Amino acid sequence: MDYTYAPGRNHLFVPGPVNIPEPVLRAMNRNNEDYRSPAVPALTKTLLEDVKKIFKTTTGTPFLFPTTGTGAWESALTNTLSPGDKTISFLIGQFSLLWVDQQKRLGFDVDVVESDWGEGAKLDVLAAKLAADPSHTIKAICIVHNETATGVTNNLAKVRKILGECHIQDYDYRHPALLLVDGVSSICALDFRMDEWGVDVALTGSQKALSLPTGLGIVCASPKALEAAKTAKSYRVFFDWSDYLKFYKIGTYWPYTPSIQLLYGLRAALDLLFEEGLDNVIARHARLGKATRLAVEAWGLKNCTQKEEWVSDTVTAVMVPPYIDSAEIVRRAWKRYNLSLGLGLNKVAGKVFRIGHLGNLNELQLLGCLAGVEMILKDVGYPVKLGSGVAAASAYLQNAIPLIPSRI
Repeated sequence: MDYTYAPGRNHLFVPGPVNIPEPVLRAMNRNNEDYRSPAVPALTKTLLEDVKKIFKTTTGTPFLFPTTGTGAWESALTNTLSPGDKTISFLIGQFSLLWVDQQKRLGFDVDVVESDWGEGAKLDVLAAKLAADPSHTIKAICIVHNETATGVTNNLAKVRKILGECHIQDYDYRHPALLLVDGVSSICALDFRMDEWGVDVALTGSQKALSLPTGLGIVCASPKALEAAKTAKSYRVFFDWSDYLKFYKIGTYWPYTPSIQLLYGLRAALDLLFEEGLDNVIARHARLGKATRLAVEAWGLKNCTQKEEWVSDTVTAVMVPPYIDSAEIVRRAWKRYNLSLGLGLNKVAGKVFRIGHLGNLNELQLLGCLAGVEMILKDVGYPVKLGSGVAAASAYLQNAIPLIPSRI
């Protein structure tokens, strides 16, 4: 017997894994296939072309690894850098912390620029460090686009501007450091422009805004990154781009066995995103993010994100008063209301709970979550007025929601 059963559906509002659309579930409900047959390479070819669209690149080369975002991190690093290479990496929360740790364990010389949790990357520090590097010892800038632990989004266009406008005395130059971006919780939900922003390696995971099960690490490399891979001396085997590129040339695409089910799921997920329109998807996430922040404000609580310029449209980290343990909010949400919220991690453990609002999600689903959070806050002794956050979010959404594009 499944003792975790509860009537209805679980309300999944963690910042990944997220809800899986029914068409994607149906697409994955199939038997295994011979991945060397003509069908799977033909499918893979269309996937590789269409994956480029979610990165907004025409020049990038995508790789689909059967892994998680952590594996995608490792692929980005080991294919472009050599042991001892100097990187600048921004520590702004738990996931950027883990990427810093990975860089150190892989043998890179990591210059960590740390911010208070709830703040964005200190880009003024980046500008100063690049200006002080005329010999170009800095080989890569590693930045998390959207830090899910704190709900902070960084300005990648500004990072590229800094790389392109370094100043040493009166001399301007473009710093050649690679720009490596973790877009795990941003790509397919937030505005992301790989070519325009000069991103050299971008990566995401299937379980976030793509609304798939966990299991695909999707990496996209610029021509500059592919060139760097030719001389990078880091050890890599499973994550080696060159193995994939050999199979790309002969048209079979896979150096080892792929997940057939996830490939068909990815096809269905991309089709849904393109049917809605990527710009519409991004606008929908902007509505969900703003509605959540309006609810938090109506409850009299604060967002962990410290400035408007950093707010995230995929996750909101809500700070609680000192007399409340945010972990109890998450426990009670699951035990009483069949609602899954995100825990506070590391430095903000017990201090925040997180509302994920990304992926295959609409506004009425979000309002149900916000109603649940209000009841939980009341349960744990916070003097919230029931309906206050829902009312604030509804008032905004009622004027902001457009007609469903496919039904116009």
